[in-house]
Amino acid sequence: MSTNGLDSWAVDLKDVGAIYPFQGSEVLMVIIAVALWIVWHIVQLKNENKEIEYEKQHNHRKENIEHGVDRY
Repeated sequence: MSTNGLDSWAVDLKDVGAIYPFQGSEVLMVIIAVALWIVWHIVQLKNENKEIEYEKQHNHRKENIEHGVDRY
């Protein structure tokens, strides 16, 4: 079953044309992927910093410290 109209790949590919979808947009896709990767890291850092601050505030209470010491 051929979706591009070719029965054999034994031809000159410059005469075939596009052999996969979105040909020519690879640079745009890489730019979008890198931008999304950077945004993901920024969001991840912000969320982790919030979690660290929450843990710092809630773990320094006297009863939490005493409970941790009593466990061991």
